[in-house]
Amino acid sequence: MIEILSQVIYQVGAGGALGFIVGYSVKKVGKILAVVAGIFTIILLLLEYQGVINVNYDKFLQMVESLTGSLGQSIGWISPILAHLPFAGSFAVGAVIGLKVG
Repeated sequence: MIEILSQVIYQVGAGGALGFIVGYSVKKVGKILAVVAGIFTIILLLLEYQGVINVNYDKFLQMVESLTGSLGQSIGWISPILAHLPFAGSFAVGAVIGLKVG
């Protein structure tokens, strides 16, 4: 009993700590990527407005639809997380706390 409890405590502690680190990092990197993506989008729209480039919006829409369609097929990663529920739960809580702090 003590051995099982210590393993669960280890999983919860490690999951929480790693989740916090990942959440904090994701928020910081996400902010940088959002700024870069925004600047890139503004530059593309400005170049299109000036007539320098021509954006094919139909092809762009097809590309986005194909990306979102392939994301729905990659759901097989959920079962390993469910197998390690204490780690996954504390990881999620740590990630949320890291996102709030970051």
